[in-house]
Amino acid sequence: MDSHSTPDAAPQPAFGMTAKRVYPIAVAALIIGLATGYFWLGGRNQTSAGLSRGAAPAASRGIMPAGHPVPTMEQMKAMADVKAAPLLEALKKKPKDAKLLAQVAALYAGTHQFSTAATYYKKTMEIDPKNATARTELASSLYYSGDVDGALSQLEQALKYQPTDVNALFNLGMIRYKGKDDAPGAIAAWQQLLKAHPDLDRKPIVERLIAEAKQNPAAKK
Repeated sequence: MDSHSTPDAAPQPAFGMTAKRVYPIAVAALIIGLATGYFWLGGRNQTSAGLSRGAAPAASRGIMPAGHPVPTMEQMKAMADVKAAPLLEALKKKPKDAKLLAQVAALYAGTHQFSTAATYYKKTMEIDPKNATARTELASSLYYSGDVDGALSQLEQALKYQPTDVNALFNLGMIRYKGKDDAPGAIAAWQQLLKAHPDLDRKPIVERLIAEAKQNPAAKK
């Protein structure tokens, strides 16, 4: 989808699911683990994707669907540190390699170490400021770190470089809606998304989100 994406392609929603099931999953994706990417179904890592596609109820009870314990944040950080080690070693030789920096950031975002991920995405932006995909990923990490305004600012910057970017427009709507209770702003972002991409494969989901946001009292003023 985006040419500057992190190593693995973002997982797509499970086909064959009813709209009734897909819609809540899409809405919840931003909140549960949307490490990064379009509709934020777990971003670029399969663990989070599994959680957002149906494992959330089991996870909330402290178990994964197969009965395995949910990793603690410390364990997830340890996993990220191990996987990031060779990339960090490579960065010692090439500290201004934007691709390496984004890969490290994605590893930490994928294990919910969002503050660390944001640090590496910011370094990526210093080298490759026009990379709208990485900037959108930075926005995701900032959002999960509690910096809603910072996340919105990064998305707005990303859209200056790529005004029709699918990820940035969708996430801009989600963060306006969920992070700022700005229903009109969310609707505007999603309508812009549909206008720019009339054949969007997930158009029904976006339309449902718009319809929901229009029921928000703020949207009726």
